[in-house]
Amino acid sequence: MSSENPEKDRLRDIIAKKSLLTSGNFTLASGHTSHTFFDMKKTMLDPEGATLLTDTLWKELKNHKLDCIGGLEMGAVPIVSQLSLRSYPEKPIPSFFVRKKAKGHGTDQKVDGYLREGNTAIVFEDVTTTGGSALQAVEAVRKNGAFVEIIITVVDRLAGAEQTLSAEGLTLISLFTKNDFDLGTH
Repeated sequence: MSSENPEKDRLRDIIAKKSLLTSGNFTLASGHTSHTFFDMKKTMLDPEGATLLTDTLWKELKNHKLDCIGGLEMGAVPIVSQLSLRSYPEKPIPSFFVRKKAKGHGTDQKVDGYLREGNTAIVFEDVTTTGGSALQAVEAVRKNGAFVEIIITVVDRLAGAEQTLSAEGLTLISLFTKNDFDLGTH
């Protein structure tokens, strides 16, 4: 599979080699089970993978109206930090992350980082299945008085997320779908 974007092709190859697991029985965040699993942290924490992913996401995001980018821990933390770094000085975009539950000490906040009332945020998710995890982050963003209309994901598993998010007035942008990877009979 080749496109006019060699960096994105290389990123897909890195994901396929480092993050795509095809032998096992995996329980997804949605509760569904699958014989395939995208362990995106292997790509996000790899120097070349992280650079290509950050640059690809930046090209996608930089022309959108946004004040900050964030997402649900732990999948969003590495990449939203790297996107903040990449955004400077061209269009500085601070980041935040949403805890699955309040930490119970210190400020005891569910959201850490730079999410302010009135901000327009884009929510990042590493892999999207049904959209449930993305909606957890969206709910926290909205509870903090900020706005979100766009969810961006690295891989959409094509398991209903687009429809779920659309029903909530959200647009899903995916860099790849599961169909961009050779999953064989899985």
